[in-house]
Amino acid sequence: MGRLRYLTAGESHGPALTGILEGLPAGLELRAEHFDRDLIRRQAGHGRGGRQRIERDRVRILGGVRHGRTLGSPLALLIENRDFANWSEEMAVEPGESKKPVTVPRPGHADLAGALKYDQRADLRGVFERASARETAMRVALGAAARRLLSECGVEIASAVVAIGEVEAPAPEWELEPVRFLHLGSRADDSPVRCLDEAASEAMVEAIDAARADRDSLGGLVEIAVLGLPPGVGSHVHWDRKLDGRLAQALMGTQAIKGIEIGAGFAAAARRGSEVHDPITHDGSGFRRPGGHAGGIEGGMTNGELLRLRVAKKPISTLMRPLPSVDLATGEAADAHVERADTCAVPALGVIAEAVTALVLADSVLETFGGDTLTELRERIERRREDSR
Repeated sequence: MGRLRYLTAGESHGPALTGILEGLPAGLELRAEHFDRDLIRRQAGHGRGGRQRIERDRVRILGGVRHGRTLGSPLALLIENRDFANWSEEMAVEPGESKKPVTVPRPGHADLAGALKYDQRADLRGVFERASARETAMRVALGAAARRLLSECGVEIASAVVAIGEVEAPAPEWELEPVRFLHLGSRADDSPVRCLDEAASEAMVEAIDAARADRDSLGGLVEIAVLGLPPGVGSHVHWDRKLDGRLAQALMGTQAIKGIEIGAGFAAAARRGSEVHDPITHDGSGFRRPGGHAGGIEGGMTNGELLRLRVAKKPISTLMRPLPSVDLATGEAADAHVERADTCAVPALGVIAEAVTALVLADSVLETFGGDTLTELRERIERRREDSR
């Protein structure tokens, strides 16, 4: 990242998760409820496991905010892990040997590769406690700050689940009026699987229940939409400044993500150019791209249209009916380690992907327009909108 940088620290069952976000302009209103709303959304959804009944994720703001507004200095956040009380011996930081070492890696998880890389064969917990998707709780919190910044600049983000397992829902028809757009996002939250189609939602719930009964897990697809981005966010001049490349890297860097599509995505590969590329029109108020196949990005830059992308999440690696593996302590065949886990976390993925997308977009917006205060940033963005009409 360029203007907006963030780091997270902490283990899944450690005392807490911590995060620092540097680069927010001064003057942005930030309160605990702005973070907690998305943390609550992340913990919801049919198919989640028992840990969600233990944790009550809330943020403590440790720095960067005074009297409810950012100072321009780094934002520091903390989320306590309530489950740490049940794992304090295993997660002790003082020297000693684990009483319950884990030596059988799970297929599909970071266990084996991480053990070989960091010499953690004697106890895989040193790897998977950090590789766990629990870390995304802090990314969601940091992303909530980025979302607040974007919202103050007229940019809104929403998401909906479009597939779980073999059950697919119709593509969302996103509204282009801000209030209606946000209402669709709220409607998704009202579904137990964050799906906008009622029939598909019911079928998804049934599929999750069937997978749980089989002690298995399910993945799926989430669509993220962003309304209000001005043209020219990102750049074509270098690979690492292209907005689509930044989004892909950040989203693929999220646990269990195996694929990204922007706009027509993979379907565009099977079509002719005349069917894929959006005509350019002008309606008197600005340039338009009827069709939206580009997904709001052309040449690594926003084109002023709705940004649409899809994220594919694989099934959760921890299975209650474990796959065959190898015990690193003995070299013998063994069933993979079983750790408490969800059956399906695709509904949570939408909230996580919104946060990651917000962090990338806020960074690119700040890089494009600059400004040390929220007032300066908004003025520069509005000037670009005027110039692009």
